[in-house]
Amino acid sequence: MSIQPFIYEELLAEYSEPQGAIALLKQFRPYLEMIPSMRRPFESVISVPLPIVRIRSAATAVAERIQVNPGEAVRLPCEIGMLMCDPEWKIKTGVEIFVFIHRPEEDFSDLLGRWRQTQVWLNREYEWILPPRHQHVLSEGAEQTLPLFVVFHETPMRVKRGLKGASLPFVEQAVFTSTLPEAAESPDEEFGFSSPLDEAEY
Repeated sequence: MSIQPFIYEELLAEYSEPQGAIALLKQFRPYLEMIPSMRRPFESVISVPLPIVRIRSAATAVAERIQVNPGEAVRLPCEIGMLMCDPEWKIKTGVEIFVFIHRPEEDFSDLLGRWRQTQVWLNREYEWILPPRHQHVLSEGAEQTLPLFVVFHETPMRVKRGLKGASLPFVEQAVFTSTLPEAAESPDEEFGFSSPLDEAEY
């Protein structure tokens, strides 16, 4: 069974909110421990859906045939960028986490390729283009850029095997409510996801 597009969209929307982003990090403890303040988690994690950065030097994405000139913006090929922020000083720390949700019909090479292209973009000097409510946060580049992959029960085993072989962390989300599109759109029924904590052994 393939992944339904609306399930992908539901997760993208869920992780776009601070509560959903932190709930995701709770499923992978090494990243959860990177949150600057667990007493003020919602002020410590900035979740940016479909993030954009400004590249400060020329760069090229060979596969996409994209040439970026100094100062131009580029959308990173991930679903969510998470910035860790000191809640007291409003300064971004040196850790950035990039979330990649397995897309419908996406095979392992495409999923891994999105992370590799992100690494290429971020190998240059860059700065974040943040939403208005976060523009006061200092947003220079990071000391650590880390990936987190989200897969599903329906994700082909070769994709999970490939992530394990590449030593890349992932969590598996399992939908536990009706997967009918009309149920997802109903105001009386909310989507729910569960994730086994032992899926990512890193």
